[in-house]
Order: sequence, then structure tokens, then C-alpha cells
Amino acid sequence: MAHPVLAEGRWLDAGQPDGVVVEHSFARSLGLAIGSPFTVIALSGERHTLYVRGVVDSADQGFYPEWTPGLAWVLPATLDRIEPMLGRSEWVTGLRLTDPDASQVVAQRVVVMLEDRLQRVYTWREVRAAMELDNRLLGTLLALFGVVGMVAAALALANAAGGRVLGQLRDLATLKSMGFTGGQVALLLLVEHGALGLLGVGLGALSGWGATVVVLGTYSAAPMPVLAIVAGTALVVLGAVGVPAWRGARTPPIPAVPASPPRGHLSRLARLGLLVRLPPALILGTRDAFTRRVPAFLTAFGLAVPMMMITIGLGVWSTLDNFLSHPEQVGQHASLYVRPGKQMESADAKRIAERDRDVRSVYPGTDVNALAPGEARSVRVRAVGGSADPYPFPVVEGRGYTEPGEAVAGQGLLDLLGVRIGDRVRLTVGGSPLIVRIVGRTVEPDLDGEVLSVGLDSLAAKDSVPPQYYALALRPGADKAEVRARLLADSAEGLDVQAAVNPADRLSIIRVVIVALIGVLALIGLANLLTASAIGLRDHAFDLAVLKAMGLTPRQVMATLVTGTGLLVVLGGAAGTAVGASVVVGLIDLQGHTSGVGAGIGRAPAPLTLIVAVVAAVGTALAVAIIPARRAARAQVPVTSR
Repeated sequence: MAHPVLAEGRWLDAGQPDGVVVEHSFARSLGLAIGSPFTVIALSGERHTLYVRGVVDSADQGFYPEWTPGLAWVLPATLDRIEPMLGRSEWVTGLRLTDPDASQVVAQRVVVMLEDRLQRVYTWREVRAAMELDNRLLGTLLALFGVVGMVAAALALANAAGGRVLGQLRDLATLKSMGFTGGQVALLLLVEHGALGLLGVGLGALSGWGATVVVLGTYSAAPMPVLAIVAGTALVVLGAVGVPAWRGARTPPIPAVPASPPRGHLSRLARLGLLVRLPPALILGTRDAFTRRVPAFLTAFGLAVPMMMITIGLGVWSTLDNFLSHPEQVGQHASLYVRPGKQMESADAKRIAERDRDVRSVYPGTDVNALAPGEARSVRVRAVGGSADPYPFPVVEGRGYTEPGEAVAGQGLLDLLGVRIGDRVRLTVGGSPLIVRIVGRTVEPDLDGEVLSVGLDSLAAKDSVPPQYYALALRPGADKAEVRARLLADSAEGLDVQAAVNPADRLSIIRVVIVALIGVLALIGLANLLTASAIGLRDHAFDLAVLKAMGLTPRQVMATLVTGTGLLVVLGGAAGTAVGASVVVGLIDLQGHTSGVGAGIGRAPAPLTLIVAVVAAVGTALAVAIIPARRAARAQVPVTSR
């Protein structure tokens, strides 16, 4: 049951008793590969050197170092040789249930039967939640980008189909005069324009499948959700082209139907341009931007939606940067954790740590597992520092603990126990009750936020003396690797020194995803822009000769065309950036709350970043719009009567 799955190498072999198989995240954290030596120190102090024969994935517990200790497998004879005394070992019993949903009920029965003999209990749900913590954030980001990208693509499709229908009005009128009904014309347009969108959906699905196989080596997604997504996207495509098709079906059966743009008064922006005496080319371009209000709205809105999502992506990037530059805001005031070896006293470990020139503060700490009341499962209790000298946890609500019996908790623990700040909770640690009052909420990225943090003096002496480890806060600018090397040298490798794992390091893949999705959204926005430019050029094709006859140079004609498109780009980009900047912190905090980490982690992009993003978007859009505008301005357009 729960058989490990080999990722590299092979399983244990009785012919090689010095072999060891290491869990994947544990091996990655220690930098182990196939054939690497793996030194085990028994409680007696004797060293045993084993060699890595395989690396496996396991569902026994969550990833290391969030879940400790690390997992490794040896042959029974090897374990007996390393630690022959059974009293120094712990037994872990796995229960395979006929009904996985009954795990909570069975766990409660186990707690009642074993009482104080039970140290820790957890179910497959907690393991899965711990393994999915980083994936949930990535999945949420992908889903949000996907939905927004679909909306932007639908707007671009509607705009493109609407423009093509406007160019086909004479042909549609001819069909109506030949006896085609409105339904037949609508179906004709739906098939004509929808086929292109459906072709894109099919190509996208095949490309996604191929990319997944290349990256992961296999494709194991459930078919029904994938088919549902493809079908939903196809419906969105048909809906986007259905509205222009319906409008085209209402074309009257008059062969000479004009496709000219509607006439009207100058827009308010054009009047403002006249008032401030802008150049004629800019005034004419401002007038042309809103000749057709519906396409103008679709263009601006179609650009605002991608720009809003790009701003949200930059906010996620800024939040990750904040994790790296200010790790103390996610509970990592300490950069290193030192554990004394079996042959070293805890006081000696503390003295060696305090003696290092780059160590600013040393906090004794102990992590224990506690049984939550009524939950039949374990939670982590972290005791670091004391009430007189508390560890500076990032408290975002309430206050930190200042005396024994007070505690701060992560959002996940508050949700699990159904308590709020100010409530008292009762946990069981090794058979001893632990009653504390929660006085604050912390940002807690580990174990889905299901962590209770207290001072060492809140634990019973049997659980806190001596401390399991010491948390070391370094001086600003100190190199963790250099400090770690010095501590190992000063202790003759009698210390176990581990560096804190920043959440941003675990989420580095999100940066790659953000860059890729920003590129996709930019392509969708540019496609929408090209459609708008094409509609504008067709509407004002006959005006080009008139503008040239009025004395406008080709450069001024080009400026007129670019201004009409550029104004929509500026409006859409500015509106999308403003909306994205106003909601990004709330969205990140909402994700933090639902994942157990807690609200208070979101950071908006810096103003300079937003300005650069808007300028880059507008500049790219104008550069794209210049290409067809230059070609149209240089073309020889004859003057014809209309």
C-alpha cells in the first residue's frame, strides 16, 4: 500500500545492503543523485555510509522540507544494523480503507482507541492538500489567464467578424434579393466565420496536447474536463461570431446598399482638439476613432481586458519579488536553522551559533505535532523563542504573543478549527494538553497555514527541553552559504545546518508562466488592433484622396489613420491598467486566504513598472498600426462619387 513510484534508478536489492532509496523532494533538497553517498548517524553516534540507488515519488507525506523528516527507504537488515534497539524507533501504520471518504471517521476512532499513545495522525486529504499548495496557485493563475484570454479572443473574433460582415453588405443584399431568408444568411455567415474560429480551437487543443507530451513525457489528463473546455470554447467562438451574423442577416434586399461609415457630429474629443488647436491630422484622426461606436468599443474593451490581466500578472511578479527581498514578511526572519548532532549538546550548538560574526539573533525552537480537538488529525505547533524574547512572526491581524499561554496562528489553522482571534483552543501534544489563546494571525506559507506558533515557555518541559533547533537571524548582507560553511567547520560537522526555503523559490515556475501568458495576451490584443485598423482603413478609403486634395502630405494622412487607432489603444490600455492595479492586491490576498497562507501578501506593481508597461503596449500597438497606415497613405486612390 502506498508503494513508492520510481522516478530515477532502481529499487532496493538484497545483493547491495548499503543501498538507500530517497524521496524525490528530499533528494532534490540535499542535492543527491544516483550513486551519491548518504551518511546516516545512529543515536549511538556511529556513522553509516549508504549509497543512493533510486529516487522515488511517494504519497506517504507532503514535500520536504515543508513536511519533516525527510523520507528514505532501506532494507530491514540495514535498518537493524543502523539502529538495533527497537525502543529508539517509531512505528508508522498505514490503513487502507475500502471507502476513502471514511478516512475522517476512522481517524477519529483511532484517536479514541489509542489516546495518549498516538503521536501523530493524518489522512490522504492533508497530504494531497500539502502537495497541491503550489499547484493550486499556479492553477488559479492559469485559469484566470485562460478565462480572460477567452474573453479577449471573443471580442477580437466579434470585431473581426463584424468588420467582414460590413464589407459583405452588398453581397448579402444581393442574396436577400435572390430569395435567401434571414435565417439562411445568418447560418451562412455563422458557418463562414465560425469555421475559422473552430479551426483555431482545434489547433490550440492539439498544440496543448503536444506541448504537454513534450514537457511531461505523457498526457494523463482526464478526457471529460478537456472535452468540456474545448466544447465551451467552441460555444464562445460561435457566440462571438453569431452576433455579427445576426446583424448581417437583417440586411435589406437592396443591391445598392452602401457600406459607408455613419455620419454625425464631431466627437467631444475632436471638439477639444479644435479648441486647443491641435494639428489637422490629429483632429481628423480623433474624429475617425469613433466613427463606428460599437467597433470602437469592442476594440478599446478588447485591448483593456488583456492589459488588465497583464497588470495582474505583474502584480503576482511583484509579490514574488517582495518575498525574495523581504523574507521576514512570510515568516522567514531566520535564514538558517541549526540542529545539534547526536554527540553534541544543545548548549554547545547555541554557543557555536552565537559566536559567528554574521549571526545577529539566535532563537531556540521546537516543532511538535498536536492533535486537534474534534478533527482527528494532527497540526503543527511551532515553538520559537520565548514570551520575553519572541520570534518576530509576520502578524497581519491582532498582535504577537507576549506571555505564556498566548499564540498566533495561520489562516489555515483558524479555518480548520473554526476559531477567531481572541478564542482559546485546546490541543494535545504527546498526551499533554496545550491550552492557548490566539492573539494574532500570521502569514504562514507552510502546511497550508495549519500552524500554531507559540513561545517555548508555553510548552511542557518534556517537549521544549532541550530545544530541537536554533533559528538564526543573520546580519543584513550576510551570505547564507558562507555562514553555513563556517558553522559546519567550527562544529567539525557536528551541526545540521539548513537554509530556509523561500516560497518564491518554490514558485519560480510562475514567472515563466506569466511571461508566456503575457505574450499570448499581447498577440490577442494585436490581432484585435489589426482588425480595427482594417475596418478604419476600409471606412475611410475614399477619404484618402480628399485628404490629399486638401493638401495633407502622405505623412499627415498616415498620422490621421494612426491617431484614430492609437486613441483607442490609449483608452483601452489606460483603463485596463487602472482596473488591474485596483484589483490585483485583493485577488492575491483572496488566493492567499483560500489557500491557508492568509491575506496580507499581495503587492501591486510599482508605478514605474505600470508606466513602462503602458508605454510599451501603446508603442507596440502604434508600431503595428503604422504598417498598414503607411501603405494606405502612399497608395494612389482615385476620386469617385458616392
